[in-house]
Amino acid sequence: MARHRDSQSPKPEEVADHYASGYEADRLHTGEGQLDRARTRELLLRFLPPAPATILDVGGGPGSHACWLARQGYKVHLIDITPLHVQMAEEASRRQPEAPLAGASIGDACALSWEAATVDAILLFGPLYHLTDREDRLQALREAYRVLKPGGVLLAVGISRFASTLDGLRHGYLKDPQFAEIVYQDLHNGQHRNPTGKLEYFMDTFFHHPNELRAEVSEAGFKVTGVYGVEGPGWILSDFENWWDHAEYRERFLRIARALETEPCLIGASAHLIVVAAR
Repeated sequence: MARHRDSQSPKPEEVADHYASGYEADRLHTGEGQLDRARTRELLLRFLPPAPATILDVGGGPGSHACWLARQGYKVHLIDITPLHVQMAEEASRRQPEAPLAGASIGDACALSWEAATVDAILLFGPLYHLTDREDRLQALREAYRVLKPGGVLLAVGISRFASTLDGLRHGYLKDPQFAEIVYQDLHNGQHRNPTGKLEYFMDTFFHHPNELRAEVSEAGFKVTGVYGVEGPGWILSDFENWWDHAEYRERFLRIARALETEPCLIGASAHLIVVAAR
């Protein structure tokens, strides 16, 4: 199956247009993205089955996590809906010939080409927020369920319902009445709509409440074992780089994020949420 007939999610070409500059390749290596990268990888190592398990990285972007996992000994197949990202992932894979990706191809999370019960773990680190239509998100989750082996593990990312509010305070975007309207809509129903054309305001996406993310994954048939805040509140600092570049302060960031990762009152303070579930 694919996206439902009346899908309101952005079309693949719209997603590709947004990422056309290639900026995603640098996101996890600059600014607060470094905290996202470090914490995401902590959670991956905690919850993934041991290498050399087969991992399907659906919406894997330019391959940052996929290539890192390949270096940890995993057999990683990357799929992304954006051709540029697949090309960049292939190039990144060639730069580590000692641990290349098992494969990289263009594909849609809602219609995986893989046969049922063939992979040990699936990552959905982009599709759930790019699929603004709830039925499309459920279809992507059902496809992940289909392809996973019994007992297989899903790690899926949602953007926090409160991310644009906090980002607006951090960067001063909330001084812009157009951005304020975007935030009000986000807080109302999670439908992030950007009519301004400003890249820094992101594209049309869906922002999950932590409870909503858990509920959708459960509805698709999974047994949810936890929802985790990735970054904690540290990502909102305007001088983040000055803190991160100081080893002692960086470790404080990480300790706080770990301490608050399942605190119900503060999970949503993270920009990203990771739900862990089993088939």
